[in-house]
Amino acid sequence: MNNAPSTDASVISRSVQKGACSVTVVRVATLYARIALGAAFLSAVADRFGLWGKYGGWGNFAKFTEYTGRVNSFMPAFMIPFLAWAATAAELTVGIALMIGVWPRWAAFGATTLLLLFGSAMAISFGIKSPLDYSVFSASAAALLLASRQSESGTKV
Repeated sequence: MNNAPSTDASVISRSVQKGACSVTVVRVATLYARIALGAAFLSAVADRFGLWGKYGGWGNFAKFTEYTGRVNSFMPAFMIPFLAWAATAAELTVGIALMIGVWPRWAAFGATTLLLLFGSAMAISFGIKSPLDYSVFSASAAALLLASRQSESGTKV
C-alpha cells in the first residue's frame, strides 16, 4: 500500500471543481449580503418619508424623529433631530453604496458601525432583548463579515 499523495487526474479534477463551486458560493453569498443589507437600509429610509404607504411603520419623518428620541433616550432632547437626520443621511449613503457596489468595503464597515450603534442604543433604552429580537447585532455581524470579504475592486475570494 502506498501512502504517497495521489496525483490521479480524476482527484485533481474533483478538487478543482470543488474549489470553483466554493468560489461561486462565496461570490453569491457576498452579493446576497450586500444587496440584502443595502435594501434594508433603503427600505427604512423610504419608510421615514412615507414611501411604503400603509405598509410602513413610521410613515413620516416626524414619527421617525419621535422614535429616534425613544431609542436614544439617554441623549439630550436637542440632539434628537440631528441624530434622526444624520442616521437618515448615513443609511441612505450606505444603502446606495451597498446596492450599486461602490466602495464595498467602506460601505460594509459603515453598515457595521450604524447597526452596532443602533443596537447599542436600543439595548440601553429598551433592554438587550429588543436588538436581539430585531436581529440588529446579527445584521451588524453580517456587515462586518461582508467587509472582511470585500476589496475595493470587488469580491475577494
